[in-house]
Amino acid sequence: MASFIRTSTSKSFQSAARFYSTSISRGPIVTAGSFAKNPYLIASSFAIAGTASFLFYSSMTSPASASTPVFTGEFVDLTLTKVTPISKNSGVFTFAFDDKDAVSGLVTASAVVIKYLDDASGKNIIRPYTPITDVETKGYLDLLVKEYPNGKASVHIHSLKPGDKLAFKGPIVKYAWTANKHDEIALVGGGTGITPLWQLIHEINKNPEDKTKVTLVYGNISEDDILLKKEIDAVVAAKPEQFKVVYALDKAPEGWTGVSGYITKDVLSKALPSASSANVKVFVCGPPGLYAAVSGKKVSPADQGEVDGILKDLGFNKEQVFKF
Repeated sequence: MASFIRTSTSKSFQSAARFYSTSISRGPIVTAGSFAKNPYLIASSFAIAGTASFLFYSSMTSPASASTPVFTGEFVDLTLTKVTPISKNSGVFTFAFDDKDAVSGLVTASAVVIKYLDDASGKNIIRPYTPITDVETKGYLDLLVKEYPNGKASVHIHSLKPGDKLAFKGPIVKYAWTANKHDEIALVGGGTGITPLWQLIHEINKNPEDKTKVTLVYGNISEDDILLKKEIDAVVAAKPEQFKVVYALDKAPEGWTGVSGYITKDVLSKALPSASSANVKVFVCGPPGLYAAVSGKKVSPADQGEVDGILKDLGFNKEQVFKF
């Protein structure tokens, strides 16, 4: 992987571009009808599912089921069967379907929402999460959830024990992917925003007929904060002509070969395909600062908003950028 050199930026831009902070402020309590209208909520609440390699490879080999999909647009209770710690504040939470032969009904790229009753307020807390379990996996799904001190849903999920139930609803389709839909895609992510970007990487990688070229630029605070790194690196190592990755760290360790510092215009100009390419798409997902610095904010689920920030400076237009 080529090494990218951080260029100096203004103090104000650095502040805006520090989008991959692991600190997230307390989100609002929302209802099922309103959660999707808040792009901050969507960006910062996304959970990350299935990072352990054995989970990744076993899910890829599960054939599709003829059973009725679990998610059909109504809330359904799933039972937590296992918790696999991944780091000091992250873990894989495995939720079983009642029918062990059923598939989720999700597609790439799509999400679910979870719901639980908050005892303190007496209100339902609803948050979106993106499972990364292969869509054809039978019998269960995995959520990799990073706990944030002020994150109601993440704290609640981390408090669950095997045997506890959690209500899920889906699928919420974000961007319906089909093989070779674009000649080349670029994925720009920060922190937990890797979730839907990984869905795309996984879906393209598992399909030998999908020749889409993929470049991921992924920013975090420290090396320990990089989520799904083993899985990402395995894909890149197996198909280096098709997949590329650039990691950026705010606090880079000695000997780090990736980007030391923020994701800047210089970094993206070197890593991303040209905006003049015939069939290219850039996908963006992360905390609010990422959108402000890289792509501009999303207005609503139905309105992506105008392209701003670095991508605008690089010549990308609204049709070439998708904001999760």
